[in-house]
Amino acid sequence: MKRLLNYLPLHFVVLGILGICFQFFTQFWNFNFRETLFLLGFLTMLVFEINNRVLRTFVTFLLFFFIGVSSVFINDNRNYDSFYEHHLEENSTVILQIRTILKPGNYYNKYEANVIKIDGVKTTGIVLLNIKRDSVSTSLKVDNQILLKPILKELIPSLNPHQFDYKSYLAKQGIHHQLFTEKHQFLKLNSTTTTLFGLSAKFRNRIQESLKKYNFKNNELAVINALLLGQRQDISKELIRDYQRAGAVHILAVSGLHVGVILLILSFLFKPVEKLKYGKFIKTVIIVFLLWMFAFIAGLSASVVRAVTMFTFLAIGMSFRRKNVVEFSFISSMFFLLLIKPMFLFDVGFQLSYLAVFGILWTQPKIYAIWKPKSKVVDFFWQLFTVSIAAQIGILPLSIYYFQQFPGLFLASNLVIIPFLGAILIGGVLVMITSLLNILPQVLADFYGIIISWMNAFVSWISHQEEFLFKEISISFNAMICWYAFIFLGIYFLIDKTSKRLIYFFISIILIQSVFLLESNENKSKEEVIVFHKSRFSIIGKRTGEQLFLQHDLDSLKLLNENSIKSYSVAESVTEIQKMSFKNFIKFSDKDVLLIDSLGIYQVYGMNKPIVVLQYSPKINMTRLIEKIKPSIIIADGSNYKSYVLRWEKICLQNQIPFHYTGQKGAYILKN
Repeated sequence: MKRLLNYLPLHFVVLGILGICFQFFTQFWNFNFRETLFLLGFLTMLVFEINNRVLRTFVTFLLFFFIGVSSVFINDNRNYDSFYEHHLEENSTVILQIRTILKPGNYYNKYEANVIKIDGVKTTGIVLLNIKRDSVSTSLKVDNQILLKPILKELIPSLNPHQFDYKSYLAKQGIHHQLFTEKHQFLKLNSTTTTLFGLSAKFRNRIQESLKKYNFKNNELAVINALLLGQRQDISKELIRDYQRAGAVHILAVSGLHVGVILLILSFLFKPVEKLKYGKFIKTVIIVFLLWMFAFIAGLSASVVRAVTMFTFLAIGMSFRRKNVVEFSFISSMFFLLLIKPMFLFDVGFQLSYLAVFGILWTQPKIYAIWKPKSKVVDFFWQLFTVSIAAQIGILPLSIYYFQQFPGLFLASNLVIIPFLGAILIGGVLVMITSLLNILPQVLADFYGIIISWMNAFVSWISHQEEFLFKEISISFNAMICWYAFIFLGIYFLIDKTSKRLIYFFISIILIQSVFLLESNENKSKEEVIVFHKSRFSIIGKRTGEQLFLQHDLDSLKLLNENSIKSYSVAESVTEIQKMSFKNFIKFSDKDVLLIDSLGIYQVYGMNKPIVVLQYSPKINMTRLIEKIKPSIIIADGSNYKSYVLRWEKICLQNQIPFHYTGQKGAYILKN
């Protein structure tokens, strides 16, 4: 551990992460590229010129902090003159090139598309392309180019508190706008341009077409595509949910688990090559080449590239056979990835992958040392058990923070599936190759399909053991950090049991208790009024401590499944929800909240600049209402007609009254 903590790239990674976070959240560095390069060059020169050790160390840390800052700045397309938004005008002609095919929605086929030209000028940047689905249109393929005159729209943020923010997620992928179009509104161009992503997609499509000839069931083919080709678009929501609830969803995503298994298989197969002259070097080159071939086949997605990069460093490190080479390889791969793609830091998959790996590296040896079975078979499953536990230790706080649930039977699903995952992957590769060559026997295809169906059935059975699925667990970001401090300092103490480390461990326990008490007291005293967004419905809540009083028009079944209420209740530790009628008026602290429904009737006596909430499209004279009650703000929820909302917004703008539409700006929260 001490040697690892003294490993310089670990220090560089920490400083780089601090720089990435600081630039991402503050955007303080907005100078040009010349000034950025000058600063980095100047700091690099100081590192070599300064003789004082302490000062040189400080400057080195400062250098890597600014490397993190500059990597965010350089990777942000908006900082380039060629960014599409700088060239787009009304009625501009735009050429888009399909980059990635996304899972389609109910009404639109979705794509990530590069903006390659605007009015003949080369541009850069990525947009989210939505093409309306119909019965005759065929979906576009990777590298297809289309010409159109688009109207770019801002991405819609999360419309209710504590729900997934798709706008923020896409912004971290470098996507800041979306556009909607239909088949007759664009022209498909005859382009000969082919990218690496396009070649990968063509090869993958050939494999998929060859597999379809062998009568696999829909769920079998969907899982095969996910396991071997990294394509999850065709997996049903029910099957995805089963794998999530069973704690086995990582099996469906080509990730570090799959690449790690492939690396072990390749290392075993090419072990005889080591006997040749320069055998270790040749073996490493072959393995790295094959790993990247797998990444190419799997579509070169961000998760696949991350995993293959991680294990490329490991494959190279293993060839040296030095102590702690595995740990050093993973830290070096993290530094390299964040240097090239700093936004990976905010990707949940990246965070879970590295935390799982570090959990295995630092905790599995200690857990494994508890018992050493004599039987090789028992020892194999004991190792697998300890690896699963160690990985869960690494990701548990983060997974609860993001997903608010913990699958208690993750061990059962992992202990049954993972031992056979290598055979499933090898069998899948054989099925894939022989199907491409049209020599796959139908009996072998049927047998492989049965194996996949058994795996799906087992996962489905595990997922339906409700008593072992711990749902609706919520921890705050601060609590998550404290739990990781507890885990790290606990392991730190177990490695070397000293009184000093024991004190640090006890401090982490006190921190967890302190955060819990503070947050518990805050939840009990918290008061707020929330106008939730729900299309065609109205939901207004008044929070008093751990109670939530709701006025709504949902039936009991819809209320039970309403995600906006469920996510808010879990995240805010609400223990009781009651339905009530506010009777068109809420008195909150020193503020008056006036609710105006479809009847358009309201009382104004005794109110001072009230907050007005419009529900169910009331037929009112907005100008007269503003003159009469002089509202401080007017809010329209999702139950109103959009034509009414647009008219009200225009009138409010003319009268300089703030207007808040929950369908655009999200839920309105009035805090005490």
